[in-house]
Amino acid sequence: MRPETIEDILVHIRTGTWFGFGGKEKTYANLIIHSDDEKPTQAWLESELTNQQEAWDAEQVAEQGRLSSAKTKLEALGLTTEEVKTAFGI
Repeated sequence: MRPETIEDILVHIRTGTWFGFGGKEKTYANLIIHSDDEKPTQAWLESELTNQQEAWDAEQVAEQGRLSSAKTKLEALGLTTEEVKTAFGI
């Protein structure tokens, strides 16, 4: 799943309930650390979120390329578009 918020980054840093949010919105301003761990900086969290989003997006593009390549190769072997779609969903 594509990371969308800083919470998506925080849950993968450590296990357990080491952080929470002191307000209704899950924003950096409301971030509370419940452990002895240092609070990650806002810049680092935002940068990591951007990096992970870009990696996820790139993987989706790569996967579509692989599916397209597989479909082309199957059709080159003589399968029809309908046969490929029925058999492999691509």
